Amino acid sequence: MESSLECGCQMQRAYQCQSLRLSVSSVLSPQWLSGASLAIACLLSLGAPGVAAVRKDIDLQIGIEQRFGSKATDALSLEATAGDRLTFRFETQGKTQTVSAPNATLDVMQQPLPEPMLQERVVLSTHRSFESAEDSANRWIAQGIPVEVAQPQRWQVWAKRETYNNPLVRRLLLQSLQAQGMQTAYIDTQLLPKQPRASLVVNGYRYTRDRIEIASGQGLIRVIQKSGDKTRHLYAGSLRLQLNTYGTYTLVNQVPLEAYLRGVVPYEIGTWAVQPVLQVQAILARTYALRNLRRFAIDGYQLCADTQCQVYNGLSGVHPATDQAIAATRGKVLTYNNELVDAVYSSSTGGITAPFNDVWSGAERPYLRAIVDSVNNVWDLSRQNLADEANFRRFISQTKGFNEAGGEMFRWRINSPIATLNQDLRRYLIANKSPLASFKTVQRLAVTRRSSAGRVLQVTATTDRGDVVIEKDNILVALYAPNSTLFYLEPLYGANRTLQGYTFIGGGLGHGVGLSQTGTYHLGKLGWSSDRILSFYYPGTRLQTISDAITFWRGEPKQGNGG
Repeated sequence: MESSLECGCQMQRAYQCQSLRLSVSSVLSPQWLSGASLAIACLLSLGAPGVAAVRKDIDLQIGIEQRFGSKATDALSLEATAGDRLTFRFETQGKTQTVSAPNATLDVMQQPLPEPMLQERVVLSTHRSFESAEDSANRWIAQGIPVEVAQPQRWQVWAKRETYNNPLVRRLLLQSLQAQGMQTAYIDTQLLPKQPRASLVVNGYRYTRDRIEIASGQGLIRVIQKSGDKTRHLYAGSLRLQLNTYGTYTLVNQVPLEAYLRGVVPYEIGTWAVQPVLQVQAILARTYALRNLRRFAIDGYQLCADTQCQVYNGLSGVHPATDQAIAATRGKVLTYNNELVDAVYSSSTGGITAPFNDVWSGAERPYLRAIVDSVNNVWDLSRQNLADEANFRRFISQTKGFNEAGGEMFRWRINSPIATLNQDLRRYLIANKSPLASFKTVQRLAVTRRSSAGRVLQVTATTDRGDVVIEKDNILVALYAPNSTLFYLEPLYGANRTLQGYTFIGGGLGHGVGLSQTGTYHLGKLGWSSDRILSFYYPGTRLQTISDAITFWRGEPKQGNGG
């Protein structure tokens, strides 16, 4: 069957394809799977070869160790399963060399450079989430500035390094942006006296290589941390060690989609829920993965293995209950207008789900709207708008009748002293290179904008150096105390009415957009089917089997000004 990969590449054949359709019957051949599928789909549209039919599954590229080499003590043990051997392939003097052994070690050494190496990039904006970073990238593109999305620590939008490839051009760009009043951009400059080099130690020999392919006869490889938490995980598929954008290495697991889900579903939802709840999680995890294949295009893989994507721990925690749910929903995804939905979910909504734009920036998703998380008539949003502060406080005071009622994070109350607020805010401002980072103390903290669904859209911190305005999910970066943006503030006073800090009073854990995992436990106990649960949290969506008719990700329209 012919491939149905389609994309329109933009910004100098760069950061993203604005339209991408992937066929279940066609993915990239092994020699092309080293890159993120979105970037490679762009290459294919420009005439690159190498499309092979896949009958059973779709391979994913998961960064399971994203910054290997960032610490001098980083080391991993690799082991085959009993009776099996590992095979290592790498280039030696222009030729492919193959080494086989039952086990080996990956470690790093810091190699001094003949002279310090300049590493410099123009950071246009910094974000807590990929969603907001991608929206910012689209707006920079609309101004004619080619960009790329990166994740050195937090998500960032960089001026494309290939375009702004010398110090003069970078500084001219920054001066131009500052002249236009854009204050989020800065030049991140580092002089590196040495660089990490990865080594494979096998059969008593050490091979220092920047790219190593790792496979086994049985398609199973155990990875053991030799330092730190000393975790042990068993992975299906193959592994690849490769350089990333930040001067370190990423260990990438190439794994079939359905095997990947076996390492996600148990960790995201647990194993004790009834089958419809587990099936819902399997469908959402599958949908989320396929829609988000572009996240790490800059680094040559697709998804990460932590909460910035979905928690993935390989086959170490597989369970019959979640395996059954994955098998029962094989190939099923959630769609809206024949496009995969943004299948986001969180631990707890606090009693009401958040619309997409209450937390992130970007085009609204019609199926991600405010829904009172209850099967009972506990609150009428049309008559009791939660943008009203008095209404919101009454809502938070209610604890019964919700799907999450009794949940550990459904309601919470957290005190944050002024010293802690100062520390949190200062760290946030320093990370964002803000001139206000030298403030001495927070004088006042206030919710200055709230959505009709109750989410805090804007907090203003008044300091001795000026006001700091923090918006949407960046609030959870700048202020450690709140567990979500569903909260209100009460000042804490000491003697003589001196401000001692603030109490955050709210509900929920995480972004609160889409499905509540805690809420699904209750709906499952009520006997709801997986289809009914999905329709409740994602109204207007449709459950489909992966096919050529489904668009994985269409991209978002360019909009607005700024970054």
